[in-house]
Amino acid sequence: MTTSQLHSDQDALRSMSAEELLGFVESQHAARLEAERMLLRAARQWAVLHSPDALPVGDRRGRSRARSAGAEGTPKITEYAAAAFGARIQTSPYGARKLIADAVDIEHRLPQLHAGLDSGVVRVRCARHVAEATRELSAEEAAWVDGEVVDSADGRLPWARFEALVDGKVAAAAPHLARAREELAQTEKHVRMSRVNRHGMATLTIRDNAIVIMTAEAAITQVAKKLEDTIPEASRDERRVAAFAALVNPATHVDPEIRQIRPKVSAHLHFAIGTPVARLEGHGPVTMDWVRHTFATVAGRIKVTPVLDLAGQAPVDAYEIPQQLRDAVRLIHPADVFPYAASLARTGDIDHTIPYSEGGPTAIGNLAPMTRTHHRVKTHAGWEARQPFPGIVVWRDPYGAFYLVDPSGTRRVWGTGSRPALTRDDVTTTAIVLDGFAA
Repeated sequence: MTTSQLHSDQDALRSMSAEELLGFVESQHAARLEAERMLLRAARQWAVLHSPDALPVGDRRGRSRARSAGAEGTPKITEYAAAAFGARIQTSPYGARKLIADAVDIEHRLPQLHAGLDSGVVRVRCARHVAEATRELSAEEAAWVDGEVVDSADGRLPWARFEALVDGKVAAAAPHLARAREELAQTEKHVRMSRVNRHGMATLTIRDNAIVIMTAEAAITQVAKKLEDTIPEASRDERRVAAFAALVNPATHVDPEIRQIRPKVSAHLHFAIGTPVARLEGHGPVTMDWVRHTFATVAGRIKVTPVLDLAGQAPVDAYEIPQQLRDAVRLIHPADVFPYAASLARTGDIDHTIPYSEGGPTAIGNLAPMTRTHHRVKTHAGWEARQPFPGIVVWRDPYGAFYLVDPSGTRRVWGTGSRPALTRDDVTTTAIVLDGFAA
């Protein structure tokens, strides 16, 4: 690009209104996603051109050192094929080999993701992540994961949640492999001082069973809370460090309650009867063998909380939200409901979709979790939200764009005249959106 072209483009951007600039950003984002798809297709074609069958008959060395381009059983590629391809895209031969492996696996082992890429719906980053995560699985297991995650591979989920979804499906497809990985991880327990120690400060890392670490975290939090009156001038982090020191050497602390601390841990485990894999909130998928072994060896009492009856949650005639209603809201909305938000934390705000001061009830269908930052955006920055049904939140940004958020993620919905609706469901949803918001 020449200097004059650059200045011309900058001038064009400066002349755009806010709405025009957002439309430009959207179109550039779509072009970037399509460029990524084309690069992936090129990587696959490079593997075709460098099959050992394409070598001269006398080239035994290149043929003897050829290996599967992706997972075991996929077509082979010559030893040095990735080097030239990688140089052209400014990456190492290793990086290029990974790209080629993902492209080959997607075509040969993940047919639904492959079709989604060809139709322009699936994101390359999502498809590549699934290809890498399923490389050790059989072709049948990989195909099952493919079908389970393809609907969420269009960018509707923030990256951390998509990774968690894929991890869970991979574990469910191959529980024997998940259990082997858990057993291997058990050998990696350690307490280790970091080598990066400067300015009189040091770092200690502890790796152990998830429940053990959750218990330690709960104990530190509990003691730090008690220290608020003892050292009120200290920051939250400073009190937590002091709490750790008191727990490691309780004899140095005068408060007898701290010496006898008994932390309470809430472990939220989600599973269906008969399934080999469960999901431990804040951790990820674990096998039921791990659950049985871990909870059998935990010291102290274990309290099992019954499953909440979501349909039986009565509204409350008050702004404050009882804990049981909060728990029900968290089950209906497993994540922050702001568009494309990633937070799964249980410690954020519960927002009244229609404000309580404007007649919005404290009830299922008008409550949803958000971080404090997103809550403030909704309150002060011109964003509006409605829940046409419990579990579905529709947003309108200050410039008139609509987004639908449900447990499967976020999707852009298009009103009449802005762009053709994608599906019949989107047409219905858009009608509900336009009816639910003020003009």
